[in-house]
Amino acid sequence: MQHFPIFVNLRGERVALSGGGEAALAKLRLLLKTEAEIHVYAEAPHADLEALAESGKLTLHRRAARAGDFAQTRLAYGANEDHAEDTRIKALAEAEGALVNIVDDLHNSQFITPAIVDRDPVTVAIGTEGAAPVLARAIKRDLEERLPASLGLLTRIGKAFRAAADALPMGKTRRDFWADYYFNEGPKALAKGEDNAREALDALLARHLAQAPEPGEVAFVGAGPGDPELLTLAARRALDEAETIIHDGLVSPAILELARREALMIDVSKRGFGRSTPQEAINALIVDHALKGEKVVRLKGGDPAIYGRLDEELEALAPHGIATRILPGITAASAAAAAIGQSLTKRGRNTELRFLTGHDTQGFTEQDWHALARPGSVAAIYMAKKGARFLQGRLMMHGASPATDVTVVENASRPDTRVLHTTLAALPETTEGLSGPAVLLYGLAPRDAAAQLQLKAAQ
Repeated sequence: MQHFPIFVNLRGERVALSGGGEAALAKLRLLLKTEAEIHVYAEAPHADLEALAESGKLTLHRRAARAGDFAQTRLAYGANEDHAEDTRIKALAEAEGALVNIVDDLHNSQFITPAIVDRDPVTVAIGTEGAAPVLARAIKRDLEERLPASLGLLTRIGKAFRAAADALPMGKTRRDFWADYYFNEGPKALAKGEDNAREALDALLARHLAQAPEPGEVAFVGAGPGDPELLTLAARRALDEAETIIHDGLVSPAILELARREALMIDVSKRGFGRSTPQEAINALIVDHALKGEKVVRLKGGDPAIYGRLDEELEALAPHGIATRILPGITAASAAAAAIGQSLTKRGRNTELRFLTGHDTQGFTEQDWHALARPGSVAAIYMAKKGARFLQGRLMMHGASPATDVTVVENASRPDTRVLHTTLAALPETTEGLSGPAVLLYGLAPRDAAAQLQLKAAQ
């Protein structure tokens, strides 16, 4: 992000604009919606500019801007449609401490004016870093169609009522009141008239004050393998509504960015080679925040029901009568298989699919090694970087061929995905140095590699 979006308070502030033509008028249409003190400098001003000055909406100086004109100025605009003159204005304004925008000249501007959807006091600003003005206008048009003209009035009524709403406890209770007003009672009352909307707030506040606090709830949400595009719609809604998000270390930063800014973020990572949060501490955190009446999201990489300690956390909540729901996510094995262009099951190749873990809380895990060692077996093995040599030894001890395909997929679905095709014989060396979450696809090769082997066999 090159341009950081902010809203500048221009009440009583001086804004200067150099230029008297169409470009200046276009910029003034936006500036006149503010409460700024506007000064325009133009030797030959447009007739509409003269009219605006006569009506007292701005101060018109019928000359070119000069040194001293930008002192105590918050924003300065160059709209002369003349490169040399705008360059001169830029130098003058910068020297006197003003932030400068040169119309239609991104390179020489210190700030840009976005496309704006105005539902005062609700304002939506849309910027594309100057790269796609057509796209910004299309988004603006779409939003203007979606946001009713009455939204501004509804917001102004709500703003005047904020002091009265402070009688409600902060947090979820107060947010529920405002959500009820803006998305339910307010629009219905406003349809009957502005006075009805004001009266509806009094009745709504009395109703919410009389309500007992709602109990908290916990949503166990699968964050998928890392790509935010793979989140379910239900998961996106849960992140948007959550007041507390307790997440593990497998959740990508891109997904955490989707949470609302006010949410409390708690990292409870478990790392095989570093700091780990004990499961008992995680259970206690989930229970504690839910008992406070909060909407809690327990955010887990992949699917919460696959090696996610879901049962232990559900059992910790059960004695307290806390409502829970489970929102599945795409498990890492599916994303890893997609990365290598293979299916996890295929007629004629494998009649079963095993999901294994390389280690559990007690150490390396034992499996049905004899069944796994049979030709054609396919397994997705989680948390196996540390136990790669143990897996290799057990499988080969039970008759698995050293030439058995194994594909290691690190950071499946993410921009830094790595696919490492190897064999069982070379598996331990292949997993050395991996830093991201990895899934071992035992018995599978990337589609291109598998096709080449089949071609060689046929020859």
